[in-house]
Amino acid sequence: MAEQRGNQREKRDVPDAGEGVRARPRSAEVEAAWADLVDTARRTVADGLVVGTSGNVSVRVGDTVLVTPSGVPYDRLTPDDVTGVDLAGRQVLGTLVPTSELPMHLAVYRTTDARAIVHTHAVHATAVSTLVPELPLIHYMAAALGGPVRVAPYATYGTEELAAHMLRALTDRTACLLQNHGTIAYGATLAQAYDRTAQLEWMCRLWLTASAVPGHTPTLLTPAQLTDVTERLRTYGQPR
Repeated sequence: MAEQRGNQREKRDVPDAGEGVRARPRSAEVEAAWADLVDTARRTVADGLVVGTSGNVSVRVGDTVLVTPSGVPYDRLTPDDVTGVDLAGRQVLGTLVPTSELPMHLAVYRTTDARAIVHTHAVHATAVSTLVPELPLIHYMAAALGGPVRVAPYATYGTEELAAHMLRALTDRTACLLQNHGTIAYGATLAQAYDRTAQLEWMCRLWLTASAVPGHTPTLLTPAQLTDVTERLRTYGQPR
């Protein structure tokens, strides 16, 4: 959802977030995670994955989920703007209103091992979401996202219905497209979630580019070929 509501910062008192919930002190870990979150959010703008304050970013620290606030330009966020909720969605840090897409973020944290999430309105990925129910296997890096990337059916932003559609599309995957909306990807770190987001946007751009050549149809990979790549990726990179 585009979190654009002008440059106004919406605030509320922490007690409104839920009876019995008190603001938690900000640890060094939370401070560092917030700084990383803000850097990642700014990068989505710099890299053209979002416009303005559309999209959102979150990271989990223990049982607290730090999230970008609603309608605040990312270049204006400061260390004092830490915004956090618990896994039930009750605000425990800050006074800025959390992103309207909080139901999607919490749904992922409750059902997967995600530690970070990036949601964007990337143009090529969003375009693909309006054309097909699943991104065709145009490149083997689909294996890095768990397999063919599905498109979650459209639902109004910020709703539990959208979160439910997203979870089904994410089954055995770490990213999916949201029809007429954008992308969502998660990972063990913000860097991994961002890299998966960028990879998905690149594959969507690749498929759109190949599909646009008159008189030609893109060659796609077979499921067997993707399975082979999946196995090879298990040993890709430097030994841990």
